[in-house]
Amino acid sequence: MALNDLPRRARSAFTFPTTSWAPTWATPWRNRARAVTGRDGPSIAVLGNCQARGVAQAMRLLAPKSPVRYLPMGSLKRDHGHIDGLVRTLLAHDHVFSQTFPAGLIPGGDAATLRAADPRLKLFPSIVFSAFHPDMVYAGQASDLAALKLAPSPMGQYHSAIVLTAHRLGLAPERTAALFREDVFRRLGYLDHWDPAVRELVGAAEAVGFGLERELTRWARRGAFMHLMNHPKAHVVGDIARRLLVESGIAPEPVEIEDYLGDELTQDVIWPIYPAVAEQFGLTGSYLFKAKAAKSKVVGEAFPVLYDLQGFIAASFSIYDALPAGDLTCPRVETWLAAPAIVALFRAG
Repeated sequence: MALNDLPRRARSAFTFPTTSWAPTWATPWRNRARAVTGRDGPSIAVLGNCQARGVAQAMRLLAPKSPVRYLPMGSLKRDHGHIDGLVRTLLAHDHVFSQTFPAGLIPGGDAATLRAADPRLKLFPSIVFSAFHPDMVYAGQASDLAALKLAPSPMGQYHSAIVLTAHRLGLAPERTAALFREDVFRRLGYLDHWDPAVRELVGAAEAVGFGLERELTRWARRGAFMHLMNHPKAHVVGDIARRLLVESGIAPEPVEIEDYLGDELTQDVIWPIYPAVAEQFGLTGSYLFKAKAAKSKVVGEAFPVLYDLQGFIAASFSIYDALPAGDLTCPRVETWLAAPAIVALFRAG
């Protein structure tokens, strides 16, 4: 499981019930849901992270006769108590789709345990693709999932490996900004990241029996298909939802997700595709970083904080200055700091 799969990442445009019910209530719950919504088709449960929430939204659109229930991965223990309780919850549904999850999120097991108890469960992959955003990393203590503590940044929990390394080396913000150029990106491997990213995504998808080679080719033809390394755009989520329905015998409506639901993850962090990286794909790049918009009680008043490169570096350094060095650990940064040639590249500016 990637760090991107951790709790409460994005907010939905729809509300899905997430409270688990005692097993004897399963039929009444299903009947009530169908009576209220008019959805009398096969019922669907979708379990996973914020991407799974998007899949559930898409299924509500694509399968308008089916009641769809989203079960957030981050609250499995709170909502269901034990893996046995989760199994009972899922048995109330005709179709069950889930992303993988490790032991530690709910007592009693992991996704493999759940699938063994309910063989109907169909796995689908989390979409993680870093070729457009090769500089993005996590920092913090991540050895224990239950005690995970990620370091904050102006972009929530996402960091620039270049900025973090520069801060660890004691470089000034102005010197750090000068590192954002093509020759540095090339030395760091940022301009050769496509093939490794493809192998990682295709391999992860094959591991859960959901090959993505054909979809990946189609997504690439549309240009950049990620908002950041673990937030796919709406058409990607829609393709996964559509395929899950088709493979389960449910004919999806022939509509585009973006036309009806928009793209909810645009409300979250948007990491820019750096110009030199964008050029590799025939895209337009920038250094405009967008933080997640704060909630506002006034309609139309919430607007995200935007940072140019200098502003993002300054805001990052301000946060890092207030944190203990041990809270800023990052495998990639540690590797770079242990490589004299990379350290020399940073110090040369």
